[in-house]
Amino acid sequence: MASQEDRRRALEGMVSRVRRRFPDVKTISAATLLERLPDDDTVLVDVRSPAERAVSTLPGALTPDEFEGRLDELGECTVVAYCTVGARSSRYARRMSRKGVPVLNLEGSLLAWTHAGGELTDGPSPTKRVHVFGPRWNLAADGYEGVW
Repeated sequence: MASQEDRRRALEGMVSRVRRRFPDVKTISAATLLERLPDDDTVLVDVRSPAERAVSTLPGALTPDEFEGRLDELGECTVVAYCTVGARSSRYARRMSRKGVPVLNLEGSLLAWTHAGGELTDGPSPTKRVHVFGPRWNLAADGYEGVW
């Protein structure tokens, strides 16, 4: 298994490629988000599939449908979208921003969150499991378990 430093560098490479693909999308780092939470004015949107979300999510995260169904109520909040690495959430942030709803992308998404020491839940309970797409994506920090 690669060292945590090797996994972090590989993740940074993936994040850099996402940033180049979505230069217009505003981001927030996992460390900055971790400092801000819990904050009543921050809404987390998990854009991953139901199967991925069943493994773990950030505490209190909404699905895109839940968030979009509550736009009138949550429109003034800081909205942060995330996925596994950040490509899907960048796409979502771009689409919502073009509709006039500013959405930040969590840079490095769930994998960066693990490197910042962030908490995950599987619904009612804390967990250290993270859905990834296979060995190449298994870049979570030490102490977290990548599952696929």
